[in-house]
Amino acid sequence: MKILSLLLFLFLPFSQQKELNSTIVLQKMYDRYHNKWHSSLSFNQTTERYKNDSLVKSDAWYERIAYPDMLRIDIGNPNSGNGIIFRKDSTYVFNNNKITRSIKNENELIFFLGGLYFVPFDDVLAHFKALHYDLSKFHASTWKGHPVYVIGADKDEEKVNQLWVDQDKLIPVRFIKYDDKSKEEGLFEQHIPLKNAWSETKCTFYVNDKLLQVEKYHDIVPGGPIDKSIFDPGMIGK
Repeated sequence: MKILSLLLFLFLPFSQQKELNSTIVLQKMYDRYHNKWHSSLSFNQTTERYKNDSLVKSDAWYERIAYPDMLRIDIGNPNSGNGIIFRKDSTYVFNNNKITRSIKNENELIFFLGGLYFVPFDDVLAHFKALHYDLSKFHASTWKGHPVYVIGADKDEEKVNQLWVDQDKLIPVRFIKYDDKSKEEGLFEQHIPLKNAWSETKCTFYVNDKLLQVEKYHDIVPGGPIDKSIFDPGMIGK
């Protein structure tokens, strides 16, 4: 019996690993953080913009998120009157306390980095498919020395939309997107624990493998009260 137990111990993990797929990993993430993730997040960040690998601009951004799908960014200071609102599938730009542009454009990072835990799981799967992630594809890999699950791709170099998930924390650490004939990549790093969840404190973004933006978070507050009216574009300037 001892020999049988040892064999099961040695080989069962490998068997279970082969049975994983993108849907199961998403279910594991959901089961761990549903009803546990903070419902809101507030922080400010240093935002560095780059062109041809050179820093061209640095701003302070003040951000407030209400999950599953609302984010407001005030640029310069919280009362500048300049910024962006992301609300569901729409984006609103405001300058001098007036809406100057609005487009249908979802900020899918809100969904990846917390929003998915606030909707039914069937909606999570449908949303990934709507964002052009092929959930029939999956593999395990390594990222910066840590084991990861890769949702949406069968191998590391495959040119398809994919989300890389830390195997231990079950949180995203990287995404790659190939929509619109270009490559977008985002890295989520330097995570800190927040009650029963996590927050990245550094994000780095690339377009066609060229550095575009680096964000560093400060003064992070999870779960605090947020007035939902700040996400209403009709309230800008009032």
